[in-house]
Amino acid sequence: MASGKVGRGAIDALVSPPTDSTPDTVDSVALARLYGEPLFSLPQDLYIPPDALEVFLEAFEGPLDLLLYLIRKQNFNVLDIPMADVTRQYLSYVEQIRRHNLELAGEYLLMAALLLEIKSRMLLPVRKSDTGEEVEDPRAELVRRLLEYEQMKLAARKLDELPQLGRDFQRSRAFANLKVETLLPEVRPEDLRDAWREIMRRARLNARHHITREQLSVREHMTLILRRLADVRFMEFTELFMERVGQGDAVAVIVVHFLAMLELARESLLDITQAEPYAPIYVRLSYLRAAA
Repeated sequence: MASGKVGRGAIDALVSPPTDSTPDTVDSVALARLYGEPLFSLPQDLYIPPDALEVFLEAFEGPLDLLLYLIRKQNFNVLDIPMADVTRQYLSYVEQIRRHNLELAGEYLLMAALLLEIKSRMLLPVRKSDTGEEVEDPRAELVRRLLEYEQMKLAARKLDELPQLGRDFQRSRAFANLKVETLLPEVRPEDLRDAWREIMRRARLNARHHITREQLSVREHMTLILRRLADVRFMEFTELFMERVGQGDAVAVIVVHFLAMLELARESLLDITQAEPYAPIYVRLSYLRAAA
């Protein structure tokens, strides 16, 4: 980092400028404390060694940054810059760095030339333009650039204060090892009712009228259903009743056969499944599924 030592003349200009803009007290607050005692004004015999102040121009982001620092440091009004004081202090800073690093001081010298030009123009008599309008203040363009730079600097500072990835927080990562199992849709009572209505419709079409007295046993039909499903893995719901319908059994027999199927399902000996909504309904033995 390039550095230079400010001369005694520059120190005097900073400590005792022609126009002292530093108040002795600010709302009765001391400027400093010396051995625990409040200090409300700078002592007249204050001694500052010549090498007490070092300038590091690399700490500034450019000529405008250094110029704005000098103005804000002494609480000057940026709209009414005392060009003589600011130019003198600015040149003392640049002179020190020019002796050590001419390449770094190049862009600062350009701003120094601009300050000298503005100071010279302010010394000339003010003349009105040909149109009768007042001539613009020579400092106007510099003030505009300083205000714009200060706005950008404050905006950059606010952006830098925002949380940043890698500086203020780290991105968290999580991996989910999920095992998805396909669940078959449940058979709704409405689906079973519709299937049963279709069986009853077919039973009526193939009904044969026999006047007989027949003893119907739900247990017997449960045994018949278990025997019939023992040799197959799945059987369509309608196929379970088609043999009875084909033989011309009475509706009462088919009803008992249906009740036997429901009883087996209630006792968890029979499963009623469906691959998807409105698909055919299948029946199978529960213990065959457990064995598989």
